[in-house]
Amino acid sequence: MQTGCKRFLNIILILFSYFLSRFAKRAYHHGMPVSAGIEPNNTCNLHCPECPAGTRELTRPQGFMDPALFRSAIDQLSPHLAYLTLYFQGEPYLSKKLFDYIAYARSRKIYVATSTNGHFFNETTVKQTIDSGLNRLIISLDGFDQQSYGQYRKGGDFGKVIDGIRLLVSEKKKLNSRHPEIILQCLILRTNEHHLDEIKKLGRELGVNQTIFKTAQFNDFKDGNPLMPENLKYARYREKVTKSQSHKVGEFLFRYFDISIFHPLTISPSSRFTIKNHLPNSCFRMWSSCVITWDGKVVPCCFDKDATNLLGELKKQSFKEIWNGKLAHDFRQKVLQNRKGIEICSNCSQTF
Repeated sequence: MQTGCKRFLNIILILFSYFLSRFAKRAYHHGMPVSAGIEPNNTCNLHCPECPAGTRELTRPQGFMDPALFRSAIDQLSPHLAYLTLYFQGEPYLSKKLFDYIAYARSRKIYVATSTNGHFFNETTVKQTIDSGLNRLIISLDGFDQQSYGQYRKGGDFGKVIDGIRLLVSEKKKLNSRHPEIILQCLILRTNEHHLDEIKKLGRELGVNQTIFKTAQFNDFKDGNPLMPENLKYARYREKVTKSQSHKVGEFLFRYFDISIFHPLTISPSSRFTIKNHLPNSCFRMWSSCVITWDGKVVPCCFDKDATNLLGELKKQSFKEIWNGKLAHDFRQKVLQNRKGIEICSNCSQTF
C-alpha cells in the first residue's frame, strides 16, 4: 500500500478510536502517531527563566541523540507519520547532526519543522538549513529591541538574531527556494505586550513568511509572575473571581452610602490565577502523537519536560510495543477520567 493511503487510513483509525474512547469513557486505541516530536538534544546556549533547559533545572541527563537511534525511530514511525517536530527541550542548532536528521526524515516524505533561538545562523548553517529540505523554521524573537528581548532571552543577542534572519531570507531568495517557511514567533510578555504592532512591522521588514504571537507558559503561575502580561487577554491564565471581588458593588455602597448590609468581605492581598482552559477529560494528542527524548524515552507530549510520565524506552522496546503497551493505555485512561489531576496537564492549552 502506498504511503499516502497508509497515512490516511491511519488517521481514520485514530479518529475512530479517539471518539469511541470519549463516548465510552474507556481508552480504546488503534493506529500509530500521525505526528511526533523528537529531541535532537536538550542543551541550550541561553538562560530563559521559564525554560527548564535554560535554567538548567531539567532533572533528566543532558545529551545528544545517537544518529542510529534517530534513524531507528524514523524507520518505525515513517509509514504512518506525516509531521515531525524536530525539537523539544534545548536548542536544536547545537546538534551537529540536525541537518542529517532533517534530510533523513524528508527522504521518508515527512513534513519537518524545527525551532531555534536564532543564534547560530551563518553562511554555512543557512545554506545547510535550506539544502536539508526543512519545511518550517520557527525563530523565537520575544521583543523588538535588545532591552525587551533580553529580559526573557537571558544571554541572547537581539542584533545577532536579526542579522541571521536577514541572511536566511536573503539566501532563500538567492536560491529561489520556497522552503523553509520562516515563522517569527513571539511569546507575549509584560516586557513586549505594548509593542506587538512594532514586532509585526519588524517581521514584515525582515521578509519572514509569518509573525505569530503565543501565550507564555509559566511554571508557577498561581500567584502571578512578573513576566505575565498585564492585559490578561494575552495570557494563558485568568484571574480567579474571589468572594471579595464579587462583592465590589457592595463595597462601593458601603463606603459611600454607609449601607452596612453590603459590608464587603476582606479582599485577598494576592491575586490568584488559573489556566483559561477548563481541561476537559479528553486530549487528542494522547491518541495521535508523542515525544521522544534524545536518549529514546517516549513520553505523552511536550508538557512532560522531565519525562516523568514514561511510556517506554526505544532502547529496550519497539515503538509499537510502547505505543500499544500498558503504560500508554493507562495514561490515556487517566486523561479520560481526571485530566485535571495530571500534573503535566495543568499548563496545557489543548481543548480537543
